[in-house]
Amino acid sequence: MKAFIAAVICTAAIGVGAFYVLHAEQKTVDVAFSTSGARVGDPGYNLVGMN
Repeated sequence: MKAFIAAVICTAAIGVGAFYVLHAEQKTVDVAFSTSGARVGDPGYNLVGMN
């Protein structure tokens, strides 16, 4: 029973840690997929990015 409780606590800790790491690394679409060949205009006038 102790091993099960330890596993649940470790799983929860890894999940919470992964949430914060991935949340900090997340980018919006207009930033993540813009290259020198991409024609991404003002995000307010198309379907990517912030409105």
